[in-house]
Order: sequence, then C-alpha cells, then structure tokens
Amino acid sequence: MDESLDSLIQREHLQLASIRQRAAAFGIDETLLSIIMIVILWDSIAAAHTLENMIAVTNSFLLEYMSIKIIYQTFFTMQYGASIGKIIMKIRVIEISTLSNPNFLSAFNRSVFRIVSEILFYLGFIWAMLDPYHRSWHDRTGRTLVINA
Repeated sequence: MDESLDSLIQREHLQLASIRQRAAAFGIDETLLSIIMIVILWDSIAAAHTLENMIAVTNSFLLEYMSIKIIYQTFFTMQYGASIGKIIMKIRVIEISTLSNPNFLSAFNRSVFRIVSEILFYLGFIWAMLDPYHRSWHDRTGRTLVINA
C-alpha cells in the first residue's frame, strides 16, 4: 500500500468509489456511446441485409468509435471530473496532485489507456479489482483517483 496515498485519503476525508459504482458508470457510458454510434451509422446498418454485412459495417467504423470514446472521456473528465455515467453514479475523477478535475493531458492519457485496457481484454479493469485504491491502469497512468462525489 502507498503510505502517501493513504495519508492523502485520510487527511482529505476522501471516500473511494466502489468497483460496483465504477462498473455501473462504465455500463451507462458504453450504452450511451453505442446508441450514438447506432444513430450515426443507422443508414449503413439498415442497408446491411445479413449479419456479416452488419459486422463489416461496425468493424469499418472501429477507429471512429474509439476516437469518439477518447474525445468523450477526455472532455467530460477534464470539464466535469466525471463522464455522464459517473455523474449518474455520483462518483468523480480527481487528479492526485491537485485534488481537482484532471487537466487535459491527464484526462487524455487516462482516456487513451482506458482504450488500451479494453483492447487487452479489460485487464486494466481487472487490475482495479485487485488494487487497494481501486485504481485501473488508466488511473495509474493519469495519476488519478475515482472518489464518491
């Protein structure tokens, strides 16, 4: 365990967000972004007459979808300290050094490593379940904590 992080949490009376809250926020965000992508791609999806065509359509927009996720996570984390899912779950992201919303670089770093974790079979999210501070890979690289709002 990290003594400096322990003392910070104690001194500032911070309460870490639970894994359950974070998982629910993740689910809300993924559902929201999926609905947005379906709306954007509706004409192409409607024109796909077979399952293989539908898979081809969604795969052809994979980079755009990842870009939208990075922009969404970066903007909301930097601006509000929370994505829409986190706002609903009443949790927020703070930068450890300032105890405020992450700056652009920290939020962007966090968003990119979140995608990396997803690509690598969600191992970074599993890491958070084992970490005493519930930090995933993107929290560690972005130097952030997720706390109750």
